[in-house]
Amino acid sequence: MAARGAGEDEVGELARLIGFEFSDRDRIARALTHSSARSGKDGNYERMEFLGDRVLGLVIAENLFKLFPTATEGELSVRLNQLVSAEACARVADDLGLHRFIKTGQDVKKLTGKRVLSIRADVVESVIAAIYMEGGLEPARRFIETHWKPLFADGVKLRRDAKTELQEWAHANHGETPVYHVEDRSGPDHEPRFTVKVTVKGVEPEIGVDRSKRAAEQVAATRLLEREGIWTAGD
Repeated sequence: MAARGAGEDEVGELARLIGFEFSDRDRIARALTHSSARSGKDGNYERMEFLGDRVLGLVIAENLFKLFPTATEGELSVRLNQLVSAEACARVADDLGLHRFIKTGQDVKKLTGKRVLSIRADVVESVIAAIYMEGGLEPARRFIETHWKPLFADGVKLRRDAKTELQEWAHANHGETPVYHVEDRSGPDHEPRFTVKVTVKGVEPEIGVDRSKRAAEQVAATRLLEREGIWTAGD
């Protein structure tokens, strides 16, 4: 993570990378600032990340709705969850080299793995919010459609809705309906993490963790299907 903030030269370079000129330098600087580097509720990207997440979800959902006119709601949800995931957002951040612009405090400079991935993902969403706040939905849509294009081109790993697949398998093989239970809810209100356990009688339970209860249920169902050999991991 970079230790510096977004200066004049950096904002210009960032504008060239993302294809949008910012007139409000304070806003884009805030979008690149982790809470460890600046105090005050408006001094970091947390509120902007909240907004950017919703704008991203809307644009991706709109594109999926058009691209897959016969897909069920469950299938669309699977695709949406993959394309707005932290991994997908972090990939966009890495493709753009956003890590060079992020300002963090000493306490997070040495972090690695999933925590740093989350920071990169959050910054992408906060940059989307900065574009939306200054230019409206159309430039935000252009940014998202441009930089998510490789993810669409790679193809979303579509399988049937995991909960539906698990329910049908459980009924056919065990005569039971899967039961989902929220084991834990953590994190701030704008970025909750739900831990859900799925249980099928006669089968070892599985755990799923994600940003919403529904998404965590899908993760848990997917893990159980893969573990039992109904699905192949990574397909």
